[in-house]
Amino acid sequence: MLNTRFWRLPLLAMAMAALLFGLWAGLLRIGWAWPVLRPTLPISHGPLMVSGFLGTLIILERAVVLNRLWAYFGVLSSGLGGLLLAAGVGGIAGPVLLTLGSLWLCLIFAVFLRQHPALHSAVMAAGALSWLVGCLLWLFGAAVYQVVLWWMGFLVLTIAGERLELNRVLRLTQTVQRLFAVIVVLLALGLALSIARPDLGMRLSGLGMLALALWLLRYDLSRRTIRSSGVTRYIAACLLGGYIWLGFAGVLAMWYGYLPAGPYYDAILHAVFVGFVFSMIFGHALVIFPAILGTPLAYHAVFYAPLSLLHLSLVLRMFGNFAFEPWARLSGGLLNAIAILVFMGLIASSVFRSRQKQKVDRSH
Repeated sequence: MLNTRFWRLPLLAMAMAALLFGLWAGLLRIGWAWPVLRPTLPISHGPLMVSGFLGTLIILERAVVLNRLWAYFGVLSSGLGGLLLAAGVGGIAGPVLLTLGSLWLCLIFAVFLRQHPALHSAVMAAGALSWLVGCLLWLFGAAVYQVVLWWMGFLVLTIAGERLELNRVLRLTQTVQRLFAVIVVLLALGLALSIARPDLGMRLSGLGMLALALWLLRYDLSRRTIRSSGVTRYIAACLLGGYIWLGFAGVLAMWYGYLPAGPYYDAILHAVFVGFVFSMIFGHALVIFPAILGTPLAYHAVFYAPLSLLHLSLVLRMFGNFAFEPWARLSGGLLNAIAILVFMGLIASSVFRSRQKQKVDRSH
């Protein structure tokens, strides 16, 4: 087995740097009059969060599972691309590196598909392809608002595929699995149509997101594990909350269609990226980070604090968007960022304590 543990922490650190700069950029974009740091930082918010942070994290997690040296090149490429964006380096170097990272994730999933052909692997591969298409469109001059639906598809399909894989223990019927496949095709069709017919593509993708949210709320394992206790119940709470936000985003996308900017655009994007995606991160982090770092993380009920803040602050942000109350939108956005930072701080603290305990145990 390939031992890559000593590489993983610096690679993870690049993703965390993209997260910090991406959050700062988001607060600038939402209206907080804070130091810009780099002139191009505010417009880099979306690419930093989706590709620099989430993309790098997902490639790293998949590379650890694959355990092949070549897979880590994609992590390095995506991580460096995020750092270049955060540093304000002009030109195409950053976008090219991020696009190369998305291509590498496609290659990784091609290997998984060859080794274990299954619906969940195909769905996650479709998610990686969505990231690649979005990055290519962006690389060749499309604005972020023109490609963001593809980046939504990347994360929604990746998470949906992961959940389908984990739900194998339920032995879902062929009919239920076919329904899942139809929903994925519907979402993919919406993405494809968005290039030529952006309004129709957004509405059809919204229908796909709503249908997927309802499928997950009905058939996902979290419906059962929410009745458990401890970390199992915490993860289920994260997942169920995220599914509700995904369904809400789907309804908004169906209702408003294609939007290039404005409060409703903000509502659709952040219902997916904050409400759905970060809920999934909050839930899966207690599994993903130990796998990446090789360090066990101890669960504590305090993890509910940032989770609650994330959802409540997003409700406040939505109120600001729909009631046209700038103070609520600003406050909600700031509290979104604080919730994410508090959670990451708890993870870092747990990693540090676990490593200290390991050192003490070895010394004895």
